[in-house]
Amino acid sequence: MGEAEGSRARPGEARAPVGDDARRRKPLSTGNGADSAPGQTSTPALPKTAPSRSSMFGSLRIRNYRLFAIGQLVSNTGTWMQRIAQDWLVLALTGSASAVGITIALQFLPMMLLGLYGGVLADRLPKRPLLVATQSAMGLTGIALAALTLTGQVQVWHVYLTAFLLGLVTVVDNPARQSFVSEMVGPEQLANAVSLNSANFQSARLVGPAVAGILITAVGSGWAFLLNGLSFLAPVTGLLLMRAHELHRAAPAPRAKGQLREGLRYVSGRPELIWPIVLVGFIGTFGFNFPIWLTAFVDDVFHGDAGTYGLFNTLLAVGSLAGALLAARRGPARLRLLVAAAVAFAVLEIAGAFAPGFWLFAALMVPIGMFGLTVNVVANSSVQMATDPEMRGRVMALYMMVFTGGTPLGAPLVGWVTDHFGARVGMAAGGAVSLAAAVTIGLVLARVGDLHVRVSRRGVAFVPNRQRELVRVA
Repeated sequence: MGEAEGSRARPGEARAPVGDDARRRKPLSTGNGADSAPGQTSTPALPKTAPSRSSMFGSLRIRNYRLFAIGQLVSNTGTWMQRIAQDWLVLALTGSASAVGITIALQFLPMMLLGLYGGVLADRLPKRPLLVATQSAMGLTGIALAALTLTGQVQVWHVYLTAFLLGLVTVVDNPARQSFVSEMVGPEQLANAVSLNSANFQSARLVGPAVAGILITAVGSGWAFLLNGLSFLAPVTGLLLMRAHELHRAAPAPRAKGQLREGLRYVSGRPELIWPIVLVGFIGTFGFNFPIWLTAFVDDVFHGDAGTYGLFNTLLAVGSLAGALLAARRGPARLRLLVAAAVAFAVLEIAGAFAPGFWLFAALMVPIGMFGLTVNVVANSSVQMATDPEMRGRVMALYMMVFTGGTPLGAPLVGWVTDHFGARVGMAAGGAVSLAAAVTIGLVLARVGDLHVRVSRRGVAFVPNRQRELVRVA
């Protein structure tokens, strides 16, 4: 299964240095390069770029990336089919939202425990053959679960086991796949490609849940698992057909002691890396537990079926796809946009929790999906573009470890709250934690950037403490 999945430089623009010296010279920016007020000169920051808009589908002009995108679209569709089928199968076997939470937790537990080791491997090994191996292994987990389900032998512990095995493979696949994007498209198209990856994933999310709902209702979950397993033939074929000489290969990191500590020190000393990662960690752990909440809303609040669950996921995907395409066109990543999107996501999630009717709840899934995806894309692209190529595997492993690895902690807790206090309280609690994190980290970023918040009739603005130049929060 894929994940959810998320710059500063754009096509045609000169890149400023991204090494340690460049970061020490440049101030932290809460916006888009020079359009944001600077902080103290000793604060690390992303390279400045001149404002412009990128082509929405610019990275698709690159043949290797087209092959990658086509393969990912097919396998992501299968991934969403399996995700829906897996959640519904566990609910059917146990009748418990907590069991759904345990399944999700087991899938992401390896990332929490071993994520940084996966990043070290991604930095050491050639990424294309590594991805052929991981994508093949992920396909085999789907086929194994299909065999158990179609033969009528499946038990809930089988689902737990396959989810855990899939998580083990994802430990290496995630950082390798994230950092391989820059090797396919180069730094000029990286921001666009990250956004299109998210659009790809969300496009599959439009199709996968709908198909899964039909299959589950008509013939059962097993066929969804089988189709997911076979769908991984597409990315493996695309990887094998790529032209190796057209890749922007990063020099592999030599095997050495202390590479985990080196990665952690690298991130901890850079506010433009650590705070976006902390924010997506809170939101990923407490705010993105939709499998738990939506199954509970369908079963306990609206008394629906698998088709209703598929509808809610499809509406989330519509909003997420819109957010990804807007991000692809927008171009550069803004830290202030990250904070604003996180606040909007959390507020909408709380509003959705208390929506009085079915159709209002369903309609709110669209903006929730849009702002949630915006948080992920902006954080992902800004972190990648702020990272030196030789460190990207470890940094992205840490990013994914925090974003998805917190699920083993958050999902059982959210599942317990949902089981004992109801779907509405569970979803509202997740939104409240996300809102508190977004507001707190927004204030921290303002302080690191030597800014203070001013509230006036014209809106909320970050004002530099020294220059007193108004930087409007878009």
